[in-house]
Amino acid sequence: MQYTDEQIQNMVQLKETIIEKLGKYEEEIAFLQKTLDILDVSLKDSSFTKASELPKTNSYKKINSEVLEKTDNTIPIKKSKNGEIIANAIVTPEQVSIILEDGIGLTPEVPPLRTFFVERIIGEMKKSDDKLVQNGKIDEESIISCIINKNGNAIREIIIKNYREKNRIDEIINTATWSLTRMIENSAK
Repeated sequence: MQYTDEQIQNMVQLKETIIEKLGKYEEEIAFLQKTLDILDVSLKDSSFTKASELPKTNSYKKINSEVLEKTDNTIPIKKSKNGEIIANAIVTPEQVSIILEDGIGLTPEVPPLRTFFVERIIGEMKKSDDKLVQNGKIDEESIISCIINKNGNAIREIIIKNYREKNRIDEIINTATWSLTRMIENSAK
């Protein structure tokens, strides 16, 4: 197909415009990435608390390890401020299932579920498990994992499999309580 001189000139102008816009977008993306990196460092250093430094609350009962081995335990997860039950943690020897109460309506995108609970808390446990696998102390099937089941867009339950260590249960429930409370606050804004 033959193009007229005017059509070719228009295509050249269009190409130049696209190249110019791509350059601007690349600069914008680089600026946004730098800003995001700065924010990540600032947030990591100032606003998040290590799970080990989180205050121990009375919002759930301590787990008796003998009972844990014999039966499942249901532990209510309550909002920090008013004590309203927002979820229940069902603890079995294989997993912890955090089942949200009906009507809570949180989505996995609401912070800080992924950034704090999944990536920092469960992620650090997973890194520790990966090292144990490398050293031959546990099988790869024993690595901790986190699954988020949804009902539509809303979270129905969060399942943590292979927690393996009793002391991890307290950390999982404490940080889940903190994370879910913050998520409710963030979704109300």
